[in-house]
Amino acid sequence: MAPKILIVTGDAAESLEVLYPYQRLIEEGYEVHIAAPAVKKLRFVVHDFEDGFDTYTEKPGYTWPADIAFADVDPGEYAALVVPGGRAPEYLRNDPEVRRILSAFAGDDKPIAQICHGPLITAAAGALDGRRVTAYPALELDVKAAGATFEDSEAVVDGTLVSARAWPDHSAWMREFLTVLRGKAPVSGA
Repeated sequence: MAPKILIVTGDAAESLEVLYPYQRLIEEGYEVHIAAPAVKKLRFVVHDFEDGFDTYTEKPGYTWPADIAFADVDPGEYAALVVPGGRAPEYLRNDPEVRRILSAFAGDDKPIAQICHGPLITAAAGALDGRRVTAYPALELDVKAAGATFEDSEAVVDGTLVSARAWPDHSAWMREFLTVLRGKAPVSGA
């Protein structure tokens, strides 16, 4: 039986930041579940960088079904956690169930991959204090306010916490996360 990985997300998550790790982890042999506030079809977005804009733009993205509601997640059943970005973390960080999930993974020192705005959830769960992380650069002050050291880099590894700035960093992010994950929860026969 393959180790299970949980992705916590919701509406307005960045499409690539959910679907790239989802597909990459399945390709690696892991069983992957997507958790959201409720079991429903989620509506993701596409964030892009366009000349003349001071920040990213947002367009409608893919839809994808959630497998499980946050309230029904038993963190003990999962080997690792992925926290995508987009706008979803802005409201998900206020959900006590997603904070419960994040706190359990952090407390058990299980691998956590976070990207872009995902650290807003990690910060809300109190799991960034004393850590080295990266995030979408506009979150530098938020990360520092949560007690972390911000590094503007493709991927930052601090123990079992692996972070990246945004979807252009996917390759470095997943390469580092898979190194941590294979050490903590290898796929049988891999």
